[in-house]
Amino acid sequence: MAIKHNNQIQHNHFRKDWQRRVRTHFDQPTKKIRRRSLRAAKAAAVAPRPVDKLRPVVRCPTLKYNRRVRAGRGFTLTELKEAGIPRLVAPTIGISVDHRRQNLSEESLAANVARLKAYKTHLIVFPRKGAKHPKAGDSKDIDLSNTTIVPTVGAALPIIPIGEGISEIKKSELPKAIEGGAYAKLRKARSDARLQGTREKRARDKAEAEANKK
Repeated sequence: MAIKHNNQIQHNHFRKDWQRRVRTHFDQPTKKIRRRSLRAAKAAAVAPRPVDKLRPVVRCPTLKYNRRVRAGRGFTLTELKEAGIPRLVAPTIGISVDHRRQNLSEESLAANVARLKAYKTHLIVFPRKGAKHPKAGDSKDIDLSNTTIVPTVGAALPIIPIGEGISEIKKSELPKAIEGGAYAKLRKARSDARLQGTREKRARDKAEAEANKK
């Protein structure tokens, strides 16, 4: 209930020295320059490697967003096995691994295996410094004049958004109408599934009864 009349305001704590508790961001333009220089320094430090790792294509969670695709945390062990990449070697050549994720469809498994194989065709593994003999998996006969160094993996293997879930078709492409209607067909299929055991038992009993008559 509001206070009526022109009364005195009680407990008026207005001297709180709020200027000391306010945070300003006047250094935002300078921070932007600093972040950019740090990114450039990191790219120069890890060159010719890209600054990021290869990540899988996954679907967004929930019914609202599952039509979208995005980069996941890491490839599953099944995907690495199908692509022929040992799971302990994968992190050393710029592939992120997530041992907790599971493949719930053949579609996602095939898409990410194809992504790994495409990455292997683009990959060049240099021998280690001071190594007298190249290790298994190292690239041989490297010709750097014909190679392109990319700063990020996403530049070479981008995640392309899929098309919309709804598309227009012509009237001639519509499926033929179901005889008797879709509802009646669904009810018939449900009834057949529910009564399958009963009908099989009835047919068995009838066959036995006829066999006993003979």
